[in-house]
Amino acid sequence: MSDTDPLPAPGSPPLLLVINRFDDEFGEYHRFLPGDTHRLAYLTTEDGLPPLDRATAVETVVVPDLEYATLLPHARRIAETHGPLAGIVGPSEFDLLTAARLRSALGVPGWTLEYITRFRDKTVMKRWVTFAGLRAPRYLALDADATAGTVLDPGSGLPGLPLILKPRDGAASRGVRLVRTEAELAAALEEIGRKSLPGYEAEEYVEGRIHHVDGIRTDGRFHFASVSEYVNTCLDFTGGTPLGSVLLDRGPLHEQLSGFAADCLDALELWDGPFHLELILPPSGEPVFLEVGLRPGGAGVPFVHRDLFGIDLYCEAVRAAVGLPPLTDEAALRRVEASGGWLVFPEPRPLPARVAARGSLLGEVPEVYAEALPAVGHVFDGDGGYDHAGGRFLLRGAGQAAVRRAVHEAVARYRLVAEPAAVEVGA
Repeated sequence: MSDTDPLPAPGSPPLLLVINRFDDEFGEYHRFLPGDTHRLAYLTTEDGLPPLDRATAVETVVVPDLEYATLLPHARRIAETHGPLAGIVGPSEFDLLTAARLRSALGVPGWTLEYITRFRDKTVMKRWVTFAGLRAPRYLALDADATAGTVLDPGSGLPGLPLILKPRDGAASRGVRLVRTEAELAAALEEIGRKSLPGYEAEEYVEGRIHHVDGIRTDGRFHFASVSEYVNTCLDFTGGTPLGSVLLDRGPLHEQLSGFAADCLDALELWDGPFHLELILPPSGEPVFLEVGLRPGGAGVPFVHRDLFGIDLYCEAVRAAVGLPPLTDEAALRRVEASGGWLVFPEPRPLPARVAARGSLLGEVPEVYAEALPAVGHVFDGDGGYDHAGGRFLLRGAGQAAVRRAVHEAVARYRLVAEPAAVEVGA
């Protein structure tokens, strides 16, 4: 399925190819490039059609998936039909590597595959950070022959149990396992399997509070940066626990953690672009780098920043990816004093589950100013993640402490009733 326009006239604006999987306002790429400065062509999933301005696009192609092999022939034809591509944008973490491969195949400028790998392969990013003298968890890239014995061998470079096993290119804690005993480690390695083990790493478990730093870098400095602390963890969320986050008030801790994040981004040579960096603050008070993405944070991160600070992180991410300056004013952003956070509930268990009832928190918890609730009758199948979850809430309040209390109150008050859903066999 495609919509095509005639060939462009000489002197037409530069052409950008967009890989899209978003179904909300963060897929409104036409907003990110005002003034008809660029022409846009889209390769999108069917679910991603609603936010796209198809009327002004030179072409919109609906594809069954966003795999490289699927997209390459369409991307090549679009370039041949509508003129050379000035850039290829894939703002989702799942599309960064694909966009880089397309740029390489078609000779399009932009972030290279090697550069993107620094922000997708967790062993590579930790290597760059530790080379700069910054603290990161010790790690071991696994191979197909990895066993509990080889992982726990003193020569492995790991400190021993407990350990984290995680996909090297994973996102949202999918596939992550915390193992505390040798038996758990052996069972986890067996479950992952020889074929998949080379895509995994074993990582030192560092105890501490987990924070995330979100923002945009321009010319090697922060155009904007915020610091937040998680309520529970992303790993807890995959096990069925609500995940929240609270913006830190400005002060010494905010300065310490944003400064550490800047040092990590310098080590990775991120001079221009978006970032979502996670770090651990152990009892010693010395920050430990955890991981970083070359994209805005997920869950409630982009919504809270849009509402409280007036910055559209996805807009600025797309602009940075093609070498354009930010639309927001840096000085104005620095003047904003905002307190808020977000909370997301996982899909109800056991799966599949059908929503029978759910309650609103608007008016129940004063700090909750917006919510996204699943429709009654909706069936959860385990693929919802942060975006299509059991409930998502945005909060604002009078300071970090008040917002944290409100997050805990929201966890206690929210009610989601679900019932087992029948699955048709052979449908």
